Amino acid sequence: PGTARAAAAPETAPAGARPGAAALPAHTLVGYLHTSFANGSGYTRLADVPDSWGIIDLAFGEPTSATSGDIRFSLCPQAECPGVESEDEFKAAVKAKQAAGKKVLISIGGQNGQVQLTTTAARDAFVRSVGAIIDRYGLDGLDIDFEGHSLALDDGDTDFKNPTTPAVVNLIAAVRTLKAEYGAGFTLTMAPETFFVQLGYQFYGSGPFGGQDPRAGAYLPVIHALRDDLTLLHVQDYNSGPIMGLDGQYHTMGGADFHLAMTDMLLTGFPVAGNKDHVFPPLQPSQVAIGLPASSLAGNGYTPPAQVTQALDCLTKNTGCGGYQPHGSWPGLRGLMAWSINWDRYNNGEFRKNFDSYFGSTFHSYADGRSDG
Repeated sequence: PGTARAAAAPETAPAGARPGAAALPAHTLVGYLHTSFANGSGYTRLADVPDSWGIIDLAFGEPTSATSGDIRFSLCPQAECPGVESEDEFKAAVKAKQAAGKKVLISIGGQNGQVQLTTTAARDAFVRSVGAIIDRYGLDGLDIDFEGHSLALDDGDTDFKNPTTPAVVNLIAAVRTLKAEYGAGFTLTMAPETFFVQLGYQFYGSGPFGGQDPRAGAYLPVIHALRDDLTLLHVQDYNSGPIMGLDGQYHTMGGADFHLAMTDMLLTGFPVAGNKDHVFPPLQPSQVAIGLPASSLAGNGYTPPAQVTQALDCLTKNTGCGGYQPHGSWPGLRGLMAWSINWDRYNNGEFRKNFDSYFGSTFHSYADGRSDG
């Protein structure tokens, strides 16, 4: 069971950090910026991203083919995104955001970007191509947003602590190589869907006898192997079916209880596929944020601000918990993730304004070292 923890102080920037790297604030807001495409929410220049967003994920880097490992990223074409900035303007905006204490990451994958590193050649291509994107734009690190069929476990791969599936093993190795190359200042985040994480409480891979969906829980070995390198995990608490919580009940998206149950699993730990010999250990509260749609247009499972506030109150203060009682309270919970900055701007900034009003000056604690939240 989880225990109450004091709010984490902001991390100090390590000596090996990339130029422009800064400490994360005690609480931060993560947002995806539609950088390479338009989808009806309007194009937003990086320089125009509101100050509330502490981590900005550039969406998306995508592979040349599902199994090539060769990731490409470019700014949205002018014809698709009128007003798109030039590459030089974009690079200058990256530096300006970093100077203001923000992190700017390349997000790999997304709904249309299937990435399957099934060979060592794909693994090495991933390292080279992602490193080239980071270097070209002077970014702080990498967000792994593998969805769809990017990760699936081979038959017989039943131990999340010792994975054997090449696509999983190669992804872990690739990220470790990038981390070693860029040093302690490398920012690593992940945005899996619930199917690949919390569903692992009930089902893992194709199961001991086969026949299950091999994607069930398939992110767990990646998260576990990289937990010491992981800056932040923000599971997508949306576009999800009902998921069983640690209370043995199914929870549906769109309300406080879903976020409580899903986050409790990450901060308390859980037996994978119900096997008490295979317990996924809890993450640190500072490594966890809650992933949400910024508006009802952004995805299924939109949660009204009052319900988000209720979930935060319960998780960080153990008040107002309602129907689900988590196994602890965690004042150091890092914050929230939203899909997306663009959809929030389209919705008059409701999401970020609610976050700012909740955490107040704590959000800006990197400025003077305080973590009074």
